[in-house]
Amino acid sequence: MEALPACPQCGSTFTYADGDLLICPECAHEWSATAETEAESGFEVRDAHGNLLADGDTVTVIKDLKVKGSSLVVKVGTKVKNIRLVEGDHDIDCKIDGIGAMQLKSAFVKKA
Repeated sequence: MEALPACPQCGSTFTYADGDLLICPECAHEWSATAETEAESGFEVRDAHGNLLADGDTVTVIKDLKVKGSSLVVKVGTKVKNIRLVEGDHDIDCKIDGIGAMQLKSAFVKKA
């Protein structure tokens, strides 16, 4: 049996499906099951030029970036492959050759 999400209005776990609607028997709140999945994936990350980024994309660094806590610098034009998007201030998780795992701000990259 598929576990249904809790009611977004009252938090009740007794929700049930009626066609493509989810219904809460405690507060009578109704919402779309498809809207639930769209809201979960609603966060989007854009590069410095406004292009939409996705997991697995390749990006290019557009500014020299100093690596905090070391004397290393990520140079302009460095290609970063297979990025992973995360929520937060530094919204790109990646591995850079010669430096290792780090997080980048999307404002300093462009989609390759």
